[in-house]
Amino acid sequence: MIQHIVKIESIDKITPDVVKIVTEKPKKYGFTPGQATEVSINKNGWKDKKSPFTFTCLPKDNYLEFIIKIYPSHKSVTNELSHLKINDELILHEVFGAISYKSEGVFIAGGAGVTPFISIFRDLKSKNEIGNNKLIFANKTKNDIILKDEFKKLLGTNFINILSDEKVDGYANGRITKNFVQAHCSNTNKLFYLCGPPPMMEAIEKQLADLHVDKKSIVKEEF
Repeated sequence: MIQHIVKIESIDKITPDVVKIVTEKPKKYGFTPGQATEVSINKNGWKDKKSPFTFTCLPKDNYLEFIIKIYPSHKSVTNELSHLKINDELILHEVFGAISYKSEGVFIAGGAGVTPFISIFRDLKSKNEIGNNKLIFANKTKNDIILKDEFKKLLGTNFINILSDEKVDGYANGRITKNFVQAHCSNTNKLFYLCGPPPMMEAIEKQLADLHVDKKSIVKEEF
């Protein structure tokens, strides 16, 4: 079982309940955009508790970056991470992940489910291959949108937001429905990349089935 101990280089809040943690990168450490690793905290009582987090940096970067949603009500690794500071240590375990970029498509994310897509979009941008990829991003409120400005810059009008708990000018309101997907995807023969809470994933998979999207065209990761 390979483990790497890395020091935290920076930790910043990017939304009210999401932090960005940057750490050292072990030598010859590799991953594919979209992949994750299990992380534990290198301090007493936390070394055996693991949570999976997605890499949001690029494989070629000389650091590792994770964007993590904090759940204070869960007395878990995520909540404990919010109390860490620079030079505290994390333990990285195996690299894994089911989502990787195959070809142009529609990315549908709920909340922190967007994290596997961050590295994928940054990687496409670095290769000048953003193309006509779209991101449909569901959140509760406007303030919950992770990396809103960066996605807008990367994707322009192909960055589509929907808010369930708030009505804001310029943003769709409600939940992602079959009609909403149809309205934003003229071509349902594309690939669909999904990541979000299980109930949302189930609902969207059902909507895609109703739109006659082949199961083989769905790339997904649950968290």
